[in-house]
Amino acid sequence: MTRVLLVPGRNDPLPEHWQEWLARRDPARRMVRHATGGRYVADERVAALAAALDGVTEPTVLVAHSAGCLTVALWAASAGPGPVRGALLVTPPDIVEPWTDGKSALPALPDAPLPFPSILAASRTDPMMTYDRAAHWAGRWGAELVDLGDAGHLTTADGYGPWPLAEHLIARLAPRR
Repeated sequence: MTRVLLVPGRNDPLPEHWQEWLARRDPARRMVRHATGGRYVADERVAALAAALDGVTEPTVLVAHSAGCLTVALWAASAGPGPVRGALLVTPPDIVEPWTDGKSALPALPDAPLPFPSILAASRTDPMMTYDRAAHWAGRWGAELVDLGDAGHLTTADGYGPWPLAEHLIARLAPRR
């Protein structure tokens, strides 16, 4: 069995958000919760992901949205693959200073391939990152780029509660038995 860990963005997802929808579809899926509110404190986010993976031995797929994609990339650069066998990175942002706590410097994003297969799903109308920038990061991280078309930032406000494509993309990353 493959474990799925959902890595949220800057805020915990709303109950109608596609990550919460995924969690409700399978009670074995877990959300990596954080205590930083609407701020992005990279060290705390990476520590929360590391804690969620501590002691995990079964193959794991990470499903990250927005700033959660940055957390996955930063964690992977410092920790290696561990039990992670794949990552779905959905609409990463070009992170900006107001997302931080005002004290934490934004770390440089890893500029090397992730140590596991990954898919970066990008929207052509994402206000948080242009499609060309998403394609750049997909190339740097060795991720397959999936074009979501006109999907905004893939939030509840953009119409994404249920998102069936996520199930298909997760299945592509899950280790074969």
